Amino acid sequence: MSPLDALGFAPMVPDMERVETSLRASVRAEDPFLSDVAGHLISAGGKRLRPALAVCAAYAAKGLGPAADDAVTGGVAVELVHLGSLYHDDVIDEAETRRGVPSVNARWSNIVAILAGDYLLARASSLAASLGADVAALLAATIGELCRGQVLELQHLFDADRSVAAYVDAISGKTAALFATACRVGGTVSAVDDPTLEALTTFGQHLGMCFQIVDDVLDVTASEDVLGKPAGNDILEGVYTLPVIHALAESAELRDLLGRKVDRDTLPRARALVAAGDAVPRAIEAAREHAADASAVLRSTSALDAQVVDGLTRLVDTLVTREF
Repeated sequence: MSPLDALGFAPMVPDMERVETSLRASVRAEDPFLSDVAGHLISAGGKRLRPALAVCAAYAAKGLGPAADDAVTGGVAVELVHLGSLYHDDVIDEAETRRGVPSVNARWSNIVAILAGDYLLARASSLAASLGADVAALLAATIGELCRGQVLELQHLFDADRSVAAYVDAISGKTAALFATACRVGGTVSAVDDPTLEALTTFGQHLGMCFQIVDDVLDVTASEDVLGKPAGNDILEGVYTLPVIHALAESAELRDLLGRKVDRDTLPRARALVAAGDAVPRAIEAAREHAADASAVLRSTSALDAQVVDGLTRLVDTLVTREF
């Protein structure tokens, strides 16, 4: 089940269909090969959570109803940044699958994946520019934040002493910043006042933190079928996420296994050690704290539509408990 089902907004289906149509149109190029490569992950599907947040921010500002074209365009721009980052991430990770299909780098090459990812970022920038200087500047700054977060993560590969603070700083940039931007774009194109815009942005930031922490828990607890990508890949790549950081502090055996590359035969034992103690519940509790903060900031903002706030709060709860 999609987490968007938790929202229960009647306009969401047609508005997300508009997003999908615009996404596909935005990556069409004169060169059929470039169109094919750029549209590869769009065709593979996805939750489309980031454009949905842009649309929902517009709902929250204006009330339920068909979203304005600018909100849809802003959501598409944010999703293109996300997709472009996935193309680049898969090159860094040498990933072979994404969303249940071969990754672009595996199907074609690293060079093709990098250039296609750049093309998606360029298309995102063009759409953002069509919405005005504020949105264009916001998206440019967000792309910079994604890069900063990724670089911070790369500095701690195979680091068994990676701190919780270093992890939080990295995911704040590489994941939460784009969630915050999606909400801010929806508020910006809806011309909300500054306090409301900041509330929407803060909501998105906390939601993104919650989402990433839960995603990292699933990487060590869920199956490949559930994830749509290889399970335990973060451990293989030396990216020690919050549950692993907590488990490393608890388990001498895990510390003996990690701190260097592990093979597929060793991976199940490493995942089992992470799942065995208090590490996973502690990570989930951190996600719940961000979820509570996300809901609280929405409910403290009287300028937002109460029905939409209720729906977004349900979405927060769904992201914490998701197993898809």
